[in-house]
Amino acid sequence: MTRANARELAVHLIYGREFTKEEPQQVIETRLNKEYYSLLSAENHVYADRPNNVQRAYIDLVVDGVSNRLDELNGYIQKYSIDWDVNRISRLARTIMQLAIFEILYVEDIPTGVAVSEAVRIAKLYDGDDAGAFINGILGSFVRGLDSEVKV
Repeated sequence: MTRANARELAVHLIYGREFTKEEPQQVIETRLNKEYYSLLSAENHVYADRPNNVQRAYIDLVVDGVSNRLDELNGYIQKYSIDWDVNRISRLARTIMQLAIFEILYVEDIPTGVAVSEAVRIAKLYDGDDAGAFINGILGSFVRGLDSEVKV
């Protein structure tokens, strides 16, 4: 499994929590259970390989981190999605942006450009080109906002 696949898997887990309201560790343990995981491999390529220890640590970090910082992350999405109420944005698009913003702010070994481009890639894969463009615009504004805050 690559980091890109681990990121995609993390999106699935974070998105799933929107419906189940499970605790972060519970959703990870349930979905990464060997038997359950193998059933999913027929449905989606991302489940072809199980995460190794490094990828599992990344998944634990981001699923827990996003879950525990939802208000902060949604605040950034709201701030940069001009004329859009965050609750009107699709759950999937919101989840993808939450993960990207968390990576930019809190995961030091992921360059900002990678977080943004991976968010756009995942959005296009699951939600179409329009979603990719929408997410790219919001994340681009977020990054420019961070750059201006740092320069001040």
